[in-house]
Amino acid sequence: MAIRGAMMGASFLALTAAMPSYAQQGQPVVDTAAPAEDDSVQEITVTGSRIQRHDADNLGPLLTITSDEIVKSGATSVGDLLQKLPSAGVSLNSNGTQGTSYGASSINLRYLGGGEGSGNRVLVLVDGHRWVDAVGQRGFRDFVDLNTIPAAMIDGIEVLKDGASAIYGADAIAGVINIKTIQPFDGIRANVKTGITDKGDGGEYSANLAVGKRMGRASLIVTGSYYKSNPILTSDRALTANTLVPQTAVGTSPNGLFILPGLANNGYFGTAAGFAGTNSPIAFNGGAGYGAGSAADNSYHVASLPGDAYNTQAQGIYSAGPSERFGFYGRFGYEVTNDINLHIEATYNKRTSDQLFSPVLLDIGGTAGTVRGFAIPANQAFNPFGTANGVPTANALGFAANSAWRIRTVLTAVGNRDNQQSVETMRVASGLDGHFSLFGNRWNWDAYGAYSKNKINAVALNGVNYDNLFLALGSPAACAAAAGCVPINLFGPMTAAQADYIRFTSRDSNFTELYNGTVNATGTLFDLPAGPLALAVGYEYRRNRGVDNPDTTVNAASTYLTSAYTKTTGQTRTATSGSYDLHEVYGELAIPIFADKAFAKSLDLDLAARYSRYSTVGGKMTFKAGAGYRPFEGLLLRGTYAQGFRAPSILELYQGARQTSFQGNDPCNGGGAGLTGCAGVPTGYNQANYNLNGLIAGVISGNQNLKPETSDSISLGIAITPRQVPGLALTVDYYNIVIHDAIASQSATQILTLCAQRGGVFCDLVTRDASTGAILQLLQGAQNLASIKTSGVDATLRYDFSTSFGRIGAVLDTSYLGQFRTISPNPAGGADIIDDRAGKGDQPRSTYPRWKGQASLSWTGEAVDTVVRARYIGSSTDVANPVKDSRTAAVIYTDAEVGFSVDKDRARFSIGMNNVFDVMPPASYANAPINYDIYTYDARGRYLYARFSVKM
Repeated sequence: MAIRGAMMGASFLALTAAMPSYAQQGQPVVDTAAPAEDDSVQEITVTGSRIQRHDADNLGPLLTITSDEIVKSGATSVGDLLQKLPSAGVSLNSNGTQGTSYGASSINLRYLGGGEGSGNRVLVLVDGHRWVDAVGQRGFRDFVDLNTIPAAMIDGIEVLKDGASAIYGADAIAGVINIKTIQPFDGIRANVKTGITDKGDGGEYSANLAVGKRMGRASLIVTGSYYKSNPILTSDRALTANTLVPQTAVGTSPNGLFILPGLANNGYFGTAAGFAGTNSPIAFNGGAGYGAGSAADNSYHVASLPGDAYNTQAQGIYSAGPSERFGFYGRFGYEVTNDINLHIEATYNKRTSDQLFSPVLLDIGGTAGTVRGFAIPANQAFNPFGTANGVPTANALGFAANSAWRIRTVLTAVGNRDNQQSVETMRVASGLDGHFSLFGNRWNWDAYGAYSKNKINAVALNGVNYDNLFLALGSPAACAAAAGCVPINLFGPMTAAQADYIRFTSRDSNFTELYNGTVNATGTLFDLPAGPLALAVGYEYRRNRGVDNPDTTVNAASTYLTSAYTKTTGQTRTATSGSYDLHEVYGELAIPIFADKAFAKSLDLDLAARYSRYSTVGGKMTFKAGAGYRPFEGLLLRGTYAQGFRAPSILELYQGARQTSFQGNDPCNGGGAGLTGCAGVPTGYNQANYNLNGLIAGVISGNQNLKPETSDSISLGIAITPRQVPGLALTVDYYNIVIHDAIASQSATQILTLCAQRGGVFCDLVTRDASTGAILQLLQGAQNLASIKTSGVDATLRYDFSTSFGRIGAVLDTSYLGQFRTISPNPAGGADIIDDRAGKGDQPRSTYPRWKGQASLSWTGEAVDTVVRARYIGSSTDVANPVKDSRTAAVIYTDAEVGFSVDKDRARFSIGMNNVFDVMPPASYANAPINYDIYTYDARGRYLYARFSVKM
């Protein structure tokens, strides 16, 4: 199937005229060539419609990106290219350790994806068929990971920014991304690219090879892809080197923070009042060891700022983690008869990725600390205030499980926590297509079946085994009796043997599967005065399955601590297994009302309906209708109304409860200034001083009581392509989308704000430490909110023309976000709770600027071409804070490239520079400690690259 462009489905006969396509340099352009009149032009199918028709070019330009345009875009991946579209919202990318991408890449159109830009309301297709869901470090996902699709198999991409549930089924509420695979050809196509930042880090290397051969009735394509990226450290960029949140109290460091009852006013050790007390914790002075006997206290001091400040961001943390992937794709085609074609295809892709965090920030004690119930007896081998250090028995101090002692320390000897993923994607598919005669007209049909599987093996290195730590700190006799036990020193330097004994590595896996089968037919019922009345009908079966197998040790209860604690520092989650299947039928009708009349050029209508029957939520019918009116050549008025439908995903339904850490801003910091839900929180409390840089411990879980969500979307547009000015095109489109019973989770900041401002039932999801105010746990779960409403305007202006010295192209592509409202029912009764995000960036990884845009200026000569691109991200709000204003500034990224070609691009060499002016993301207090929204901006800085490609 040859797919030409992305069309606004219900009104495809006229609604897509002058939608932007991509120029050679990867920017939106409009093809203003006159429509062809030759009926022999091959019928094609356009994304957003199932109906094949002659010469789709007469409908106007479409939003497409070809393989050559991808190569010349300067993008490092498909996800990188799509995420730069002005209509794209926060989307998961491969950046850093502060997010939840874990090496995955998503596309989130209209900001309508799920939590943190997962993109689960965007339907990603490959040649019009579904791709298997992603997997992740902490369970499977419910969106397509673009990094599981090998680059060399991609021939182009189509973007439909319109709801298309009636055409394609669930998940197409925000739009459709259709990735076209390489089609039969003879020869070899290859390209290699290398790039690096001007700081000497973040190096990238890629290579793609495609070999094609036609052999009579048969054809064969084999492709291979390779990509590798090197890391960038947070410490190597001024923006990310240290958190913006001021340190107002002494935090955790490798020198520890000790609260040890019995040391204050101790006559034997000669300590002062309050020494090692709750309000005056002590820290190790450093060095090889501590003083013996009564001199032990001399090795410690009362911790204070600034001397005991410690920057966890400088501890080898990745701002952008390394990743490597390779993939293969093969397709065999055979013309069985003159009317029937067969194709068989197979795909394999493997990705490895890595995120490095600071070492474990241990916080243990008897009746204090995050993990309680530990004890350190007076005769423990490394208790500096005990008998093993020369303290007489009568003066020796022990710290019992029923005592309020506490030790906080950064376990640098254990090493940086390191999450590693190995993801394998496998897909096999086969299809038949052909044609037959019906009603005296030619009809096309196709049948298709595929099986896909995505699997991950995940490792989390350098955690801590609490049971081993309990033994190593406890009774010498108990430790001696336990196999391999090594007494541990938490009061001073730790040996390699000690670190090895408490070190823990977790291993888990999860996978998703997709079984998919479709049958489609399209043709002409009969001819109307204005043209053919075309029909498309089809049936689809799909089965989705997900299985998550977390590490059993991580989820096991501690042998020695209370039932409230598990064996390790690993984040627990319960095993998950779920599946659903569905049957769908659809029909689409294209109706030409009139054409070439004296009063108007044309009017076309399109109607579509689809019925979906899910094993989980039952059946649902969706409809779509559109119209395109041309009063005269060069002017198109278009509009669509579309109903959307999305059943709860396996993840949303069945995800087992899992521990996690949220970024969030706690309104109760500093005591909350009288806020209702902050009653009892001490004025000295600051969440930034707890956990890792203030990350909030929490639990996420699925909800089997979820209902499906539905949507209504309206789009109205105008496209102007005046014949008097060839190459000039202007499109303006308004969209309005309302999602009912929207499946979503409130962010940590939203939950904390509701609790602080309203108290009562809103605080049921937040558990705090009664003495310190620190958040011990926050519960977040998927639920049906009242609705999500978004609206805005897209506009594209383009001028493309030839001169005696080459072809010049200029384009401006912009998007304005008018509103993005989440409306939630009020559990306390009363008016709904409305959160309008448009123009705001005061929540972590959730930036919603009102304005975004792209612009480019290109020149193409006989053997040389150049392009300059600019990408604009408008300003937004920031959380109120003490270190900067409450705004996140607008930024412009500028890229440039020059290319040299030989023999009409049979060989091409190009050099380029992304972010020419080394613009860094605007500082964001809401996104501390990384200090910027990693799913909206790029902190890589200036990046230089070279690429070479050949076609033989």
